Amino acid sequence: MSFICYTCELQVDMAQLKLDIKKLVLDYVKANTKSSSKEIYDGLGVAVAYATIKRAITQLLAYNFIIATGKGKATKYEISKSWGLLYPIDSDEYFQKEIDERIINSVFNYELITEALTEITLFNDAELFHLNTLQEKFTENISKLSVNAYQKEFERLAIDLSWKSSQIEGNTYSLLETEKLLKEKETAAGKTRDEATMLLNHKEALDFILEHPEYLRNITIATIEDIHSILIKELKVDRNLRNSSVGISGTNYKPLDNAFQIREAMEAMCSIINKRNNIFEKALLCMLLISYIQPFADGNKRTARIISNAILINHRYCPISFRTVDSIDYKKAMLIFYEQNNISAFKKIFIEQFEFAVKTYF
Repeated sequence: MSFICYTCELQVDMAQLKLDIKKLVLDYVKANTKSSSKEIYDGLGVAVAYATIKRAITQLLAYNFIIATGKGKATKYEISKSWGLLYPIDSDEYFQKEIDERIINSVFNYELITEALTEITLFNDAELFHLNTLQEKFTENISKLSVNAYQKEFERLAIDLSWKSSQIEGNTYSLLETEKLLKEKETAAGKTRDEATMLLNHKEALDFILEHPEYLRNITIATIEDIHSILIKELKVDRNLRNSSVGISGTNYKPLDNAFQIREAMEAMCSIINKRNNIFEKALLCMLLISYIQPFADGNKRTARIISNAILINHRYCPISFRTVDSIDYKKAMLIFYEQNNISAFKKIFIEQFEFAVKTYF
């Protein structure tokens, strides 16, 4: 079963950004900051009406790609601080270049956490409207469920999330094998003990979150370490923040390798997430930044997905199973964030999977 994500028109519009007038306007504003709409129109010299340029400017303002200063005829436009984080990147086109051909941010960008992400809104108005509408539907749905019915639906989602989260990390259990393992504790033939343990740990972490709904309302390094410890139990992975370097396959991006700096980055991450009022932004930031910092020797993305879901669950928002996301697409979106500090590809996955969850569970 497939679903159309929020406004297809917006997705198509964004995907074709490089082909239409908005791209020309953006390029002009980048090269000629503090330009008026009339200056942009005259400077472009393209065979379109002035009203078309004005519409493009209005759309770019809605996307948070440009900002306006002044009023009336004195209004000027410039590239927003959000631009680098939000502009659409085509994953297929981006990965046509091999790992050593891509121009990337290869070192950890501390200012991404301390400055860039503290000053912008991650979702535009159309995206927030869509997400909030879905959340209202979820709230309406669960209001009709008994405690027992809610727990059964949560168990169904937990099985899907445990399976997909583990599959993204290379686990070979099928969804049906995962269900049998988690419900009946029956391991699948031909699978390793570690694969079963990974799945069982996922379910245990989700059960812990459901039983302790306030535990991660405000995240700390200690609470993140606690969830990580559940996820890596009996998997021969070191607990707590790492004190050595770690590599990421498929990219030349290198996370921090200094224990003090890792802790400092984690503290800054917790601070900006806890200060956010919007729950969707909290959840998205958590998923991106734990993965970006890579605070643990292993299990970082698994921890990020569980903590992010804990934020949603603890605020009575619909959790996300990621069941229909393609594992390669997930990894590509994350690599784009590592290499370009751009959230567009991963944000698209987040929105699509939240929609799927609301329409599929509860």
